[in-house]
Amino acid sequence: RMASAGMQVFAFILALLGLFGATVSTLLPNWKVSADMGSNIITAISQMQGLWMDCTWYSTGMFSCTLKYSVLSLPAYLQTARTAMVLSCVLAALGICLSSLGLKCTRWGGGRQAKGHTAIAGGACLLLAGLLCLVPASWFTNEAIASFRDSAVPESNKFEPGGAVYVSFVSAGFLFVGGSVFCTSCAGKQQGPRISSPNKPQQQQHQQCCSVSQPLDNKAGYSLQDYV
Repeated sequence: RMASAGMQVFAFILALLGLFGATVSTLLPNWKVSADMGSNIITAISQMQGLWMDCTWYSTGMFSCTLKYSVLSLPAYLQTARTAMVLSCVLAALGICLSSLGLKCTRWGGGRQAKGHTAIAGGACLLLAGLLCLVPASWFTNEAIASFRDSAVPESNKFEPGGAVYVSFVSAGFLFVGGSVFCTSCAGKQQGPRISSPNKPQQQQHQQCCSVSQPLDNKAGYSLQDYV
């Protein structure tokens, strides 16, 4: 029990780190970073593209960002990444709330069976959150690599996966591990021994003894009356 409770606490910490990383990566503007192809060294400008804004870093130290207001003009992978990351953060928060009720080292959350069901539900939410966090990171990486290898794309428009993509990958891994531990923490539980079953043979033996003793007493009583 102590080892299982310790694993749950470890998984809970990983889930918290996964939620924090997913939230940070959703807000970071460096999902795609301009690649250094030689021409950018002269201009010394670094461009970054995120889910919600595009930013430009100048050699003078100035930093400017523009928000992406138009939703319909965005590509499909960017719209999908926005939705998936927001849902991932929401499901991760829900999974952490449910998992906190299913921790074996806490007193709240009901009995052992109720805690087990709550822990499994929280683990399922964390697994789904990890999957939703993994999809945008993989899609962004694929788009960046495909655009980088395309000879028709100018060198000034080629991008590499940024730091937010790697944070998303790590966060998805944390959520997967935490959710897996919570889902398997209540598997293979053994039910406690039944107390009523061992007493049944004793009760039956007691009833048999009583039933046998009654006729003997009656016979003894009849014999005494005959003598009187």
